[in-house]
Amino acid sequence: MRDYRDAKAMAKALREALATRNTEISHSEALEIVARQFGADTWNILSAKIEAKPNPAGIEFEQAVPIVRIFDVPKAQEFYLGFLGFTTDWEHRYGDNFPLYTQVSRDGLRLHLSEHAGDATPGGNMVVYMKGIRAFQKELITKDYRYMKPGLEDEGTRLEVTVTDPFQNRIRFMEHKD
Repeated sequence: MRDYRDAKAMAKALREALATRNTEISHSEALEIVARQFGADTWNILSAKIEAKPNPAGIEFEQAVPIVRIFDVPKAQEFYLGFLGFTTDWEHRYGDNFPLYTQVSRDGLRLHLSEHAGDATPGGNMVVYMKGIRAFQKELITKDYRYMKPGLEDEGTRLEVTVTDPFQNRIRFMEHKD
């Protein structure tokens, strides 16, 4: 199966297929179409990805998933699911009447919430970079959460919305200004 590294061959095949139907496009037009099919805005962006050197050691990091200490499941659900709009991906307990360990997520951000004493310290602080922070802040305000009405702070090079959960864990949502 072809991937983005085969983009030039795919563009050539596209031009040849269209030519058999008496439709002519330039090579650069074909490259732009193929780039968009791979989710790149332009051929130059896809081309840079193609020419990027792969990591010879094979090391690749994925998203970090912070563990957040919680003490009260209904309060955590009210905050993370109700207020912030996360959904529960899965829950784990070792048995009845055992602490909860769960994953919640929203639009690519995953957090682990844990009642286990040794997993994290309450009062943690994390930074989450995002896009669409103005809409997010407006969404939070319209929910009329009784314990918090977060503002949108202009910090010069970035915009910030800070929330604190019922267990004193702070999340600083940030968007870089262009």
